[in-house]
Formats: sequence, structure tokens, C-alpha cells
Amino acid sequence: MNEKHLLYAVAGLSALAGATACDGPSGKNVSGKKLNIVYIMCDDHSYQTISCYDGRFIRTPNIDRLAQEGARFTNSFVANSLSGPSRACLLTGKHSHKNGFTNNEHGVFDGSQQTLPKLLQTGGYQTAMVGKWHLVSEPTGFDYWDILTGQGDYYNPVFIRNGERLVREGYSTDIVTDVALEWLDHRDPDKPFCLFLHHKAPHRSWMPDLQDLGLYDDVTFPLPETFYDDYESRKAAALQEMSIIADMNLIYDLKMADHENEFHTPDNPALESYGRDLYRRDLAPGELVAGRMNAAQQAAWDAYYDPIIRQFKEDYASGKLSGRALYEWKYQRYMHDYCRVIHSVDRNVGRVYDYLKEHGLLENTIVIYTSDQGFFMGEHGYFDKRYMYEESFRTPLVVRMPGKSRKIVRGGDIEAFVQNIDYAPTILEAAGLEIPEDIQGESFLPLLRGRHPADWRQSLYYHYYEYPAEHSVRRHYGVRTGRYSLMHFYNDIDEWELFDLQEDPQQLHNLYGQPGTEAVTDSLRKELVRLQLLYDDPIRAQNGF
Repeated sequence: MNEKHLLYAVAGLSALAGATACDGPSGKNVSGKKLNIVYIMCDDHSYQTISCYDGRFIRTPNIDRLAQEGARFTNSFVANSLSGPSRACLLTGKHSHKNGFTNNEHGVFDGSQQTLPKLLQTGGYQTAMVGKWHLVSEPTGFDYWDILTGQGDYYNPVFIRNGERLVREGYSTDIVTDVALEWLDHRDPDKPFCLFLHHKAPHRSWMPDLQDLGLYDDVTFPLPETFYDDYESRKAAALQEMSIIADMNLIYDLKMADHENEFHTPDNPALESYGRDLYRRDLAPGELVAGRMNAAQQAAWDAYYDPIIRQFKEDYASGKLSGRALYEWKYQRYMHDYCRVIHSVDRNVGRVYDYLKEHGLLENTIVIYTSDQGFFMGEHGYFDKRYMYEESFRTPLVVRMPGKSRKIVRGGDIEAFVQNIDYAPTILEAAGLEIPEDIQGESFLPLLRGRHPADWRQSLYYHYYEYPAEHSVRRHYGVRTGRYSLMHFYNDIDEWELFDLQEDPQQLHNLYGQPGTEAVTDSLRKELVRLQLLYDDPIRAQNGF
């Protein structure tokens, strides 16, 4: 164990030494049993749509309960805001350039490398991966794996269970939870476990559970102040294809697919047939095709959407829905479907909590809830993620620790900077296992124990690689401190952006190169280089500093 990790291990043990009889040595409870871990991660769940973070849009009582009985991290970030790379950071505790999975377009995760589940297995843990994998190669280091293929489908999805392909009928979020709880039923009760429960939801195209159709119909969601951002002084912010106004497709995203194929959208009509095919295909009774609805599902879906489609076609043809009226209609449809999908996620988080409680596992199990990255809910006019801008860079993280010691943070906020490269070392330390020296993240277990190491990080490093690719967000890297964010867009562009997050939290005013910013810019560039050297990112050779 290197000096850095030894410091945090000692800090964690010091906190535990003062705990009550509810807590034993590191990685164990008072009875000597190792702590279990349930790690729940969604795909593209924005912190704005978790009510313990933001009460404007939706109530999420089950996720909130984890925060109330545990801790809410208010400065949790990712290293690369994209699904596959984020998952690779979780599994390895390393930045993308070190774990080798930098982007979804060309990435294949090297499962032969050192990973968190392998280290847990070596330490005597049962490990399971259920749900969205999205790393192309087969999972390694898991005693049981039961994963969605590719992005996964919301309805009747294909799974690969330890190498065997099968279609399960139903709604993805429910099914993933069902499979996870079934594995818990059949695990070895004499061994500790770590369960990775990964939902497809709320990934595009935000298809709600049938029981949630119509939910929020009476709600008009507030339009973000920056919805009509003109990207002045931010060239890279304008060079993207993730605008609700210009790029959100009426068929694929917003489900305005009619039976007659009469309506052809002006925005990317090639997606119309694909969008309809995603959820609208005639099947023989009892027949299942991956991702397609059966007759009963289709009937319920059509009963809800057909009147909306008819009204939309009338309003669009009459000109009632044009210009800003159409743009804001698209935003409302997006928000309604997205929040319905989150409602199902929260309901299933409650199912997991209730299972752990009913089976006497809650007070011996760490429960983590997070997302693979943040997401734009109309800020800057965007949907999706990728940018180092706050809504994408920042991710929700709540952790419920077992035990009742006052040394354990319960119902409080943790404001220190944490990043998804920290999950692996945190889980390892909680399991009482050694943290390998080559892991780049830091265990935040001391923070959960009510301590704040004196040399905890004061800045964060970010690097996004996937361009050219879907959504056309340019490659960039950057540094974020408590007050400032500096990022450099490169490859076919050479643009710097600097934001004072205290004065400009919405990141509208690029200060880079403006008189009076020379000192802070120089300081941030030096910190950026320091982090690139610390994490051994080869891009540093291209900085030209």
C-alpha cells in the first residue's frame, strides 16, 4: 500500500476505533461479518431530477431516503462524461487513458486487467453484475453476470446470462431489479457480496413503464434560464448536435410515430422508420422480439400516445406548433417522459431497500446510488452529456452506510471533491482489502466516517475523447477547482474556456483571454499540467505550455 492510500486507511481506521458497538474493524461489523455492498447505477440520471438535490421537477422518495439515512455528496464528478468510459473508471479506479476505454465508438474494455470485482473475489467476496454493461467485451471478475446487450431495450430486452442469450418479457427497470433480487436469494449466505445493479434507465429514448404513462401530464416543467443560449464567446458550445431545438427527433425521441406513416419530420426524417420500429411492430400472439412490445404492451402504449400524436399532427399542420412554441413543446415532452422513467427507477430503488431490510441485510450492507454521468435537462438548450460543463460533469452520489455510530455521516452533506475513479478504492477499503498502488482514485471512506484528510484533493481532472462521433462534441480536457473551471477543446479546434463558477454558475461568460484574468489563468494552467503529470495523461505533451 503506498503512502497516499496508507494515509486514508489509517484515517478510516481511526474513525472506526471510536465507533459504537454497531461497528467493528474496517470492512466488518461488530459480529465479525464483512460488509456487503450494493452499488446501484443508472445511465444518464441527472442530479437535477433527484429531489434531495433539486426539488423543481420530481419527487424521488426512495433515493432521498438513502441520502437521509446516509450521506449526500454535493461535489461528485466523473472523469469522462460518457457511459462506457465512466463504467471503465468505476471498475478500475483509473482515468480513461490508463484503463484503455476512452470512448464508445471504438472502445472495447480489456477485461484481463486488474479490476474491482477481481480484487473483491480475491478477498473472499461473491460478485454479481446485473443490467447494463456497455463495455463490449464479456464481464470478468464476476461469479454471476446477467447483462443487457448493447444499450439495452426498455421493453422485453435481450440479456446475456453467463454467456447465454435470452429475452425476458416486461419492463427493463423492473426486470433488472427482479434478476438482482433473485441472485441475492440464491447467493452463499456465508460469504460477503458485492452486487452491481446497473439500470438502462433513463437513457435515450426515455420510454416509460406502462403504469407510468400519463404521469406528470398535468405538470408544466420550468424552462431553464439558459434554454435559448446563443453560445456567445463559446465556439465549442455551439459546435454540437445535442440541441433540443435542432437535434431532438420527433419520432425517435418524442414518439410521435403514427400507424399510417403519414407524418414525415423535417428534422432528420431518416430516423422516422427507425424510431417507429423501436417500439411499434406487429407481433404474433405470444411472440417476443428483443425490444419490441407484445400485443398487450402495444395496446396500452397506443391508447396513451395515439391521441397525443393526433393532436400534435393537427397543431403542427395548422402552424400552432412552430418556432418557440414547437421548441418548448419538445422540451415538455422530453421532460415528461424522462421523469416518468425516473419514477420507475426510484420505485425499484425502494424495492431493493425493502428487500435488504426484510432479509436482515440493511445494517450490514453499504448501499450506493449514482449515475454514470450527469445529464442536461434543457440547460444551454441541450440534452445528453459529454461536456465538462457542470450539468454533465457533475453526477449524483448518495451513500447509505450501515451502523449507528456518530462517527458515520448520516443525513448530512459531504462537500469534498470526489470522482468516479474513487469508487473502486472506497469499496475496497470498506471491504477491508488493500488498495493497489496503481489505482488513481482515493478512498472517500474517511469522508463517510466524518473525517476530512488534510491533503484531500482541491481540484479535478477531466478528459473527453469521443469525436468525431454522435452529437459532435469536440474533444477536450480541463481542470476544475472550487471556484473556477478551465477547459481546452482540441483536435479540429483550439479553443479555451474559463468560467468563474461563483459569479457565473451557469457558465455563460467565457473569461479566457480577458484583461484581469491573467493570474488566475496561469494558476489554473499550472494546476492542469500538474494533474496531467499526476495521472500520467500523454496529452500533456500537446499542451504547448
